[in-house]
Amino acid sequence: QVQLQESGPGLVKPSETLSLTCIVSGRSITTNYNYWSWIRQPPGKGMEWIGYIAYTGSTHYSPSLKSRTSISRDTSRNQFTLQLSSVTPEDTAVYYCARSPKPTVSSDPSDYNIWGQGTQVTVSS
Repeated sequence: QVQLQESGPGLVKPSETLSLTCIVSGRSITTNYNYWSWIRQPPGKGMEWIGYIAYTGSTHYSPSLKSRTSISRDTSRNQFTLQLSSVTPEDTAVYYCARSPKPTVSSDPSDYNIWGQGTQVTVSS
């Protein structure tokens, strides 16, 4: 059974870098045809896709967040990490990691078959 678990600080100050890690168990993140995404949901708003890292290590980011986003991986620990720089209160959201079997830029939950439980990140001084 594949499971995802997000970890990271719940509070980040404006202008700092948000860093979250998704620990994957039950499957190697390098297994073929696995795409590991970060998705967020701000309070009172819909889901927003942030980016993914593929099983090959290649990455793809939302154009609106690309300049501030980096997704990397540690294959020895079977985890991948989101870094979002220069955060503002508008980056406050529940952040999820999720897995899809194909490269998707969608925020539609039906495109993902495995989700982490989500972690609340608040940007505030």
